Amino acid sequence: MPDAVTGTVPNGATYTAKSSVDRGDQMGKDTFLKLLVAQMKYQDPSNPADTNQMMSQTATFTQVEKLQELAKQNASMLALQRSSTAGAMVGQTVTYTDEAGAAKTGVVSSVRLGTDTADSVATVDGVKVPIGRITEIGKTTTS
Repeated sequence: MPDAVTGTVPNGATYTAKSSVDRGDQMGKDTFLKLLVAQMKYQDPSNPADTNQMMSQTATFTQVEKLQELAKQNASMLALQRSSTAGAMVGQTVTYTDEAGAAKTGVVSSVRLGTDTADSVATVDGVKVPIGRITEIGKTTTS
């Protein structure tokens, strides 16, 4: 798709999905667990921690673990969806934007599935087209 400001066409899709995000400014579950254990270990015996507060912290720890599991499952589902979508394009008529920004139409003869670092690539009438450049998919008409 041409850039509305400069009129140039990007070289390919610029999005990637990752199964995890590393952020130094956030605690992980290991850090959270260490803090919880340290809090219990060094609490004042004459003024023990509130039971409700401890239950809340334990529930928060469980939520963090479950959210991490959900993130992994979502990444797996996204990968499966991409593979399924790419495979379903074989034999379909597609319209894509070429390097010059022109719309081209052709039939997909094969698809090379992508990885975490590379997008899937469809072969359209002998031309390798990144999946991110495909703008329309339709049925092949037989005459």
